Amino acid sequence: MNRVLKTSIQVLTGIAAAATLAAGKAMQVMATSPAQAGAEVARADGMPAELIGKTGVFTQITNTVLFAVGIISVVMLIYGGMRYVLSGGDSKKVTDAKNTILYAIIGLIISILAYAIVNFVINAVTGESNTAANPETSQEAEKE
Repeated sequence: MNRVLKTSIQVLTGIAAAATLAAGKAMQVMATSPAQAGAEVARADGMPAELIGKTGVFTQITNTVLFAVGIISVVMLIYGGMRYVLSGGDSKKVTDAKNTILYAIIGLIISILAYAIVNFVINAVTGESNTAANPETSQEAEKE
């Protein structure tokens, strides 16, 4: 009895999964244009339509976060410099100030490398080259 019940549950689960997938595909085919229209209506003015690319959402979020990290690194550099100046020769305070400056510089380098890596990956995924960012250079390339 247990085996029959277990087999029946597995068969019903498989049928339900297949029906769900089929319904999802059917809904996707039927609702392509209304869903796109709804997405266009929900998009505010100035919001990018694509996720990746030069003006995509991921690029804007990454640039904003890296800009914030850069500002924090510069502020921490200034703070570390002030701590160093105001240490009064105390070796513990001097060491702490040097560590603050060192970690701020490391954070700045990591943020610059992260920016380069993210832009490289986005350019690799979208297939855009650096000339696409500068219309003058791409026009010159087309003339040649």
